[in-house]
Amino acid sequence: MNKTRNYDLSIIVPVYNEENNLERVEKELSAFLPRALVRSCVLFVNDGSKDSSLSKIKDICERHPDFFYISSSENHGLSTAMKAGIDIIESKYTGYIDSDLQTNPEDFNLLLKYAPDYQLVSGIRAKRKDSAFKKLQSKIANGFRRKMTGDTATDTGCPLKVMWTSYAKRLPFFDGMHRFLPALMMLEDGKFKELPVRHYPRIAGVSKYHLWNRLKGPFIDCFAYRWMKKRYIRYSISEENIKP
Repeated sequence: MNKTRNYDLSIIVPVYNEENNLERVEKELSAFLPRALVRSCVLFVNDGSKDSSLSKIKDICERHPDFFYISSSENHGLSTAMKAGIDIIESKYTGYIDSDLQTNPEDFNLLLKYAPDYQLVSGIRAKRKDSAFKKLQSKIANGFRRKMTGDTATDTGCPLKVMWTSYAKRLPFFDGMHRFLPALMMLEDGKFKELPVRHYPRIAGVSKYHLWNRLKGPFIDCFAYRWMKKRYIRYSISEENIKP
């Protein structure tokens, strides 16, 4: 048992070299928690930051009783940071937001309204505040992924999500899996819903995404997903006498 069991929603905030964003993260998330529709906490996942991010995270957690952290000594990437958070969380729901805060924590309340009925509720970046080149890359990657997985999702890269923790723990994780959450939920017979949320330009720090992890990586991962889908083990037990 850990402290997240005392909450309904634990919000994962992956952090890698985001020292210039953390003051804003603290301000925005500490303001949101009292207004959340359910009792909520924040879980920073420090992914081997080489700047002062970890020190700042510890200071934030000292100031706020509903802020927690775990830390890795090495950088493993976003999908691993998400899995580390999901593995440790014990609240009913798991949320996710990026530490650059290009989405608004207040919009978690939009997603939470649908969380009882959908195992994954994700944002769609309305009026996306990225460059035309980034938006083109995402459009191509999302279109190809939909064709390969059949998940119908519009914007899997949106960094604002709420999941049932029980389902999230069952998902077959792999590097790059954060782009395939709707498709992975489908493997577990889960339902997902998308809703428009606000999107803002990055104010501080440097994006960790580039041409490789926006296009080439997801292209290869689509074939990996199709291979896994064909071999994915699912079963149901119709009868048993093992339980008392």
